[in-house]
Amino acid sequence: MLRALTSVRRLPRPWRSLQTRSCASDGAAADPEIQVRALAGPDQGITEILMNRPSARNALGNVLVRELLEALAQLREDQQVRVLLFRSGVKGVFCAGADLKEREQMSEAEVGIFVQRLRGLMNEIAAFPAPTIAAMDGFALGGGLELALACDLRVAASSAVMGLIETTRGLLPGAGGTQRLPRCLGVGLAKELIFTGRRLSGAQAQDLGLVNHAVPQNEEGNAAYHRARALAQEILPQ
Repeated sequence: MLRALTSVRRLPRPWRSLQTRSCASDGAAADPEIQVRALAGPDQGITEILMNRPSARNALGNVLVRELLEALAQLREDQQVRVLLFRSGVKGVFCAGADLKEREQMSEAEVGIFVQRLRGLMNEIAAFPAPTIAAMDGFALGGGLELALACDLRVAASSAVMGLIETTRGLLPGAGGTQRLPRCLGVGLAKELIFTGRRLSGAQAQDLGLVNHAVPQNEEGNAAYHRARALAQEILPQ
């Protein structure tokens, strides 16, 4: 489990998964949807959270949200976490937003509870005691962009696509995007992007100041991750 990270941090670490329970978003066989790794050697102090729900393009369902909250609660107590990096294990996508298929199966009361938990997740990321970086190597739409906005820093592949697209589906961004986007871009531009649901490339997002860095994508599809990791190394205490 994550609490073991502190005692063995000096050794090379494979990805470790949280234990999960069955839930609506992944059926009876509850495979972990996030993995956590504490890096070693010159990267000691960097911890990565990898979202890995390929069947739903990392959509934020009940299981994924719960596992992220559990990981953050445990990592918050680990004093050796100096930088926390969010990345995707699904090529071409960071996070596709809230799981609308799962939401269709919820009652109105259940939807309200889920939205509150989603807001709580973004608030936990924003309040994390160490610097946080989102590495966007693909689509970051709706709640996926809200997750990135909750991080302190954002790095994107120039070909990544991002936007608060909820209004194109008759919804409003419900996890803090309407508050955090204006802080990044100013009220007028943020309103325009939210009202229109416009999608931006990583390069466009950098021009507007939405991301700190935009880099050309590589064949492996993880250029933003490598730039984010280099940025994390700069942040580590010398």
